Amino acid sequence: MPRKSTTEGASTTRRVVIASVAGNMMEWYDFFLYTTAAALVLGTVFFPSGGHPLLGTIAALAGHAVGFAARPIGGLVFGHIGDRRGRKAALMGTLSLMGVATFCMGLLPSYSTAGLLSPLLLLLLRVLQGAAAGGEWGGGVLIITENVPAERRGFLASFSSCGMGLGFVLSALALWLAQQVSGDGFLAWGWRLPFLASAVIFVVGIYIRRNLGETDHFEAESTEAGSAPHSPLREVLHRHPRQVLFAMALRFADSGASYIFMSFSLVYGAYVGISSNVLLWAGIVGMLVDSAMMVVFGRLSDRVGRRPVYLGGAIGMLLWAAPFFLLMDTGRPAAVWVAFIVGHVAIAAMIGVQPSYFSELFSTSTRYSGMALGHELSSAIAGGLSPLVATALLAATGHFLPVALLTMVMALVTLVALVFFAHIPDDPGQQPPQGADRPRKENVTTPVA
Repeated sequence: MPRKSTTEGASTTRRVVIASVAGNMMEWYDFFLYTTAAALVLGTVFFPSGGHPLLGTIAALAGHAVGFAARPIGGLVFGHIGDRRGRKAALMGTLSLMGVATFCMGLLPSYSTAGLLSPLLLLLLRVLQGAAAGGEWGGGVLIITENVPAERRGFLASFSSCGMGLGFVLSALALWLAQQVSGDGFLAWGWRLPFLASAVIFVVGIYIRRNLGETDHFEAESTEAGSAPHSPLREVLHRHPRQVLFAMALRFADSGASYIFMSFSLVYGAYVGISSNVLLWAGIVGMLVDSAMMVVFGRLSDRVGRRPVYLGGAIGMLLWAAPFFLLMDTGRPAAVWVAFIVGHVAIAAMIGVQPSYFSELFSTSTRYSGMALGHELSSAIAGGLSPLVATALLAATGHFLPVALLTMVMALVTLVALVFFAHIPDDPGQQPPQGADRPRKENVTTPVA
């Protein structure tokens, strides 16, 4: 494979980073839109509460969990496509599935109109969203990590995570704008507008990804090996089982805490009397800080290694779980903002490092499947269940302490993995396959302890 010139290489790097950020932002706008709307309005529209103020919200968050349960399935399906047919083919599929499901959510009749058919259709569309999200993360990461030099992989790959953060910001802003509808308009029809707007996002996303080429590593692997493995999943379980388990454990702290901070916090804030506008703007500002800090931590991981940075984020999450809710209990907007911002800095230290850390755990031929398996199984458990369990704990006890303890337990799972089980076999994904463009300084980064 011919070596690219410096100018051509820089142009390619810019193009894949922009494409990854834009594609992820658009795709995760759709996925996060349900999560945010579930805490604000979907419980009222689709699930009768039976008189208890939290029951409808719990039911809507159960839909959040259902979407997460579908993520491992989507990860395996699109991971298989990505490892056999290419990263681009998988990403086109995830974007199409997500766009159609989100747009259709905006057209659904309410429970008062269609009865049980309404929540059933909502949950079905949420399953499709979850399957698309499960295949999206790995592909969005790989179009960067398989195209850039090793010594800059942590920094550049962190932009992929920024796309996720900006997707949440975009969805929260869309819901905030929809809430400005006067009277009962938001509950009657205003909430639908952000979902219907996904049609525009879908068209833009398809345009961006159609003009995206295949990754250098995948092309080199295909040229050298002649054919992809018949079953990437079977191969990754045979060759890298410890890496899959390690990736799953790493995800517990950030996945669980992210959705407690982004989704359950809206429920808890309403419970203690904080206005939805304050909560939405605190979440928006917190996620903007999160997105900026992801890049900082990604760059730091290129200098000091992935594990120390990730460890710092997990410790920060452990220490901030209780103060987060204590600050929210004050009801003061400034305190709420501090709670969100500090919490998201801790999350950024983990999510910003994840793309490079996870991609370096697996070989090219099974990388998409391996990353999807480890990332999405843990997401289904920690990310999918945490808002639901947290809301149920609040309904049962009326206090934040059980939720804080839940967050701390998830942080401890990640800490134990980092401290005691990070010494897995030599990194199979550190070097590109023979024939691929080699980084100039291959020994700069040693991400796996």
